[in-house]
Amino acid sequence: MHFSNEALQESVMDDLESPATRDRVIHLHRGGTSVVIDLESEEVPVIVHWGEELADSTPETLRSLAVAARPQRVSGGLDRTARLSAVATEASGWLGTPTIEGHRGGVGFSIKPDVAEVRVEHHAAAVELEDAEAGIRLRWDIEVGVAGLLHQRMTVSNTGGGGYSLDALQLAFPTPGDATELLDTTGHHLRERSAQRHVFTLGTHLRESRRGRPGADATVLLAAGRPGFGFESGRVHGIHVAWSGNHRVLAERVVTGDAFLAGGELFAPGEVVIAPGASVSSPWVIGSWGEGLNQLAQRFHSEWRDRPQHPRRARPITLNTWEAVYFDHDFDRLAALADTAAAVGIERFVLDDGWFTGRRDDTRGLGDWEVDAEVWPEGLHPLVRKVTGLGMEFGLWVEPEMVNPDSDLARAHPDWILRGRSSLPPSARQQQVLDLANPDAYRHIADRLLALLGEYPIAYLKWDHNRDLVDAGSGPGGSPRVREHTLALYRLLDELKAAHPDLEIESCASGGARVDLGILDRTDRIWTSDSLDPIERLENQRYTGLVVPPEMMGMHLTSPVVHSSGRTVSLELSAAVALLGHFGVEWDLTSADEETRGRVAAWIALAKRLRPLIDDGTVVHVDGVEPGIDVRGIVAEDAAHAVFTITQVATSAAYPAGRVRFPGLDPARSYALRILSRPAHDPAQSPLAWAEESVTMTGHELGSIGVRPPVQFPQQATVVEIVSQH
Repeated sequence: MHFSNEALQESVMDDLESPATRDRVIHLHRGGTSVVIDLESEEVPVIVHWGEELADSTPETLRSLAVAARPQRVSGGLDRTARLSAVATEASGWLGTPTIEGHRGGVGFSIKPDVAEVRVEHHAAAVELEDAEAGIRLRWDIEVGVAGLLHQRMTVSNTGGGGYSLDALQLAFPTPGDATELLDTTGHHLRERSAQRHVFTLGTHLRESRRGRPGADATVLLAAGRPGFGFESGRVHGIHVAWSGNHRVLAERVVTGDAFLAGGELFAPGEVVIAPGASVSSPWVIGSWGEGLNQLAQRFHSEWRDRPQHPRRARPITLNTWEAVYFDHDFDRLAALADTAAAVGIERFVLDDGWFTGRRDDTRGLGDWEVDAEVWPEGLHPLVRKVTGLGMEFGLWVEPEMVNPDSDLARAHPDWILRGRSSLPPSARQQQVLDLANPDAYRHIADRLLALLGEYPIAYLKWDHNRDLVDAGSGPGGSPRVREHTLALYRLLDELKAAHPDLEIESCASGGARVDLGILDRTDRIWTSDSLDPIERLENQRYTGLVVPPEMMGMHLTSPVVHSSGRTVSLELSAAVALLGHFGVEWDLTSADEETRGRVAAWIALAKRLRPLIDDGTVVHVDGVEPGIDVRGIVAEDAAHAVFTITQVATSAAYPAGRVRFPGLDPARSYALRILSRPAHDPAQSPLAWAEESVTMTGHELGSIGVRPPVQFPQQATVVEIVSQH
């Protein structure tokens, strides 16, 4: 999906010979999206359109579009009204948030580059910009992906003498003038990605993460749209920073009429000093748009699925042992759990925390990645043989970036702990963070992981990251280290995948505190949240899915009393909420009776049957539903098949409730409806007519008019399957 500098340089066209740039206008378009770039009116290129594909435009009309976007001079302003350009700085007259800031020891702060070279190849462009006076060369890479995502990246090269301190580098995405409402997410552990809305007025709305990872309170997307935009309607544009360290996103509207979203890495003071002749690249910042958030999200999903490394096989039904046994690792108990798991149809058995040296609780042992000989005198081999002998894959929990001070590793190498002072940073979960940017620490951890993968047939690593990075430096009096640590993490994941190409890795970070496309470009799913409360999960999964496709979101059914909230929930509610993602189980199934295990097996069988739909389909969230009711679903790519869930979160004002719609189907086709699961306790006093009779409705009728939902108590859900009749 992303193009490398080298690949682009090898297959380019000179800008003066390209029809796309003959009139000094670049038009990149694909997947329903157009990006029009004006090269003529400023020293630096300006994006004059990002959004709807301009399939009928000509070079002449595109140049006219660029001309029509140029502002007049006004009283009280500069003699030439500054515009938001790819490199917007004060030296060019831009007085909003600059896209780049830096200096050389407090001097040489001014940047005003000129275009040196433009290369266009198919749906991508690379613009080289030079500021000889500042000793800076920039390369702006811009690409429209197969599904219409806009990707931007900036590379800064130091062509001058002495080090260049880079203080800020972010990519800007212009938004339409009528996009006057903002959407982002916030949260905390057990409640990540809760939505919040704001009016997009003059000024700056800034969101920053200084946690060394995106953080549970980070926004997975910053979006601007027409007032009242929803999932089904209302034009909306949004951006995501594909980076797993500190970052910032902002929405800004200035008095000269520009409005934009911008994002990039957030640098600590002095963190990035570019040596003469060296370069630093920003992360990719990715923009999507749509008529409603469903379409915006589908661009992310489709393009992510198009990557060559995207998991292609059916997502294995996974059981994780954490909430079943916690730290109580006993072979007989785990073997009994494995027998029960295999009997209900589990395909992957993951041994969670507690297997390594001295790990009887969460206060010690992190970093000592040797199998505990007291608990496992024969290593993990007996359990692995048991699991694989039952036809399941074996997975293992690790937390390689962390260390307990009470560990052999910390005692032997205290200098490997990230810190900015001689004293340790504030602790969290009784642990500190290893400095993976330290070559010795990196090699030690890589070798231990490779040894485990070499000794055992481990198909899956649950890779946890249970604390924020605080005061993260290279040691007393040293430099900030978040950026180099994040890059080292990426190298480590790449090394493990190169050595074991079939290995799958789940990114978990105290639940969902590291959800970004930087980590997901190297892993196979995320743990969406440590909260398995199905009611809490509804909003979390809705907004995580703005960027992450459903098959990469871990969704597990849980025990009757939810570990994270104490809520008592039915198996049917828990399973229905987990159904539209990567399905699994987080529960001691040996504690369930035979009848309950049979119901679990039935849900697992259903999840397996629906996997092709989940793994490739289009996610649909339904707007305009009566408060208290949640309707969402997944529609097959060919619109021949769909599944929807109707969840009663709370009592509704209408009783019985009004109709609910099932959008996203082919309007011209006829469809049959069938209820796959409904609550065991039906509060209605008469049957639901359409569930009792054989009804057929068109996609148009289902999407625009709909059906009466079943009467349900709060915390109940119904699953509806919809199948084309021709």
